[in-house]
Amino acid sequence: MALSGFEGFEKRLELNFSGDDPIFSNMGLRQLPFDSLQQVLHEVQCTVVSAVGNHYFDAYVLSESSLFVYPTKIIIKTCGTTQLLKSIRPLIHHALNLNLTLVSCCYTRGNFIFPLSQPFPHTSFHEEVVYLENSLPNHLCYRKASVMPSNLLPSHAWHVFSACDQTRFVHFSSDFYTVEVCMTELDRNLARKFFRRPGDGKSGDAAGKEMTEISGINKINPNALVCDFAFDPCGYSMNGIDGDRYSTIHVTPEDGYSYASFECIGSIYDGDDLVRTLKRAVQVFRPAKVSVSTTTASNRVWARVAGALEPLGLKCRSCTADEFPALGSVVFQTFTARRKKTGECGGAR
Repeated sequence: MALSGFEGFEKRLELNFSGDDPIFSNMGLRQLPFDSLQQVLHEVQCTVVSAVGNHYFDAYVLSESSLFVYPTKIIIKTCGTTQLLKSIRPLIHHALNLNLTLVSCCYTRGNFIFPLSQPFPHTSFHEEVVYLENSLPNHLCYRKASVMPSNLLPSHAWHVFSACDQTRFVHFSSDFYTVEVCMTELDRNLARKFFRRPGDGKSGDAAGKEMTEISGINKINPNALVCDFAFDPCGYSMNGIDGDRYSTIHVTPEDGYSYASFECIGSIYDGDDLVRTLKRAVQVFRPAKVSVSTTTASNRVWARVAGALEPLGLKCRSCTADEFPALGSVVFQTFTARRKKTGECGGAR
């Protein structure tokens, strides 16, 4: 009988909007009533369990991963058997009511551990792309879909779809990067820290705070305000906010299909910040297999990834690069513990 369990690998959707009214540059999508967000999440089949915000954006921990709402950008990341892409049409509708127009869309995910458990429209990447094509307005005319493989680690292939209008396609540039890290085969002793004690009598927030501290997640970025939540009997999610930047971690600790993800954004001028952050995040879990997707207009970021992970006993096994409308370069790297000698890593191709 095939192993079945909770699907840790997330689906991630990012929608960017623009508007002419200066007031929307201050609040924009953050003006959406909470009831409207709840209705969107109901379509996706998840709920809000905790939230925090600051001057720049609002961050929600969901029953399956996270939601970030900026004035002109929404990022939804969901795991399990959620139907993430069903959020696109209602979000576009709510944005239009705020005089905001969609200018770009990005959808990414890794390989599902339990692909046969996924409902429509996530039964295959082809089906997801068809659904995306039919859900997006025609003015997002520059579109591309691609599967970025890892020949030596096929379980960590990376799926990318992006679409944008002509303005975003021609003038895309950014000093920021997004890093998405997927980790499997977590160290068993470390994974146990994300199980709750039976009858602990604690709320999800209180148990989450305890997991944040005993695991060392609070040391990844000591400057971040952390919003965390522990699920019962196991599992963990957190969002960190630091100025206009977010970070997020999600953990499925069960043996046999253990999984953890880490995602953050940063500036290409941050120097060693990415190396330091990645080291601290991966050390929390000591996984046997890791994939890292780096999205940026600059080529100076992805090269730092190996420098962060190789001192932890992980060896780069593959490195693939591609260009996408509205995104710039996406570089996808896979790593395994050195004891698994399956090949070498070449340059991005």
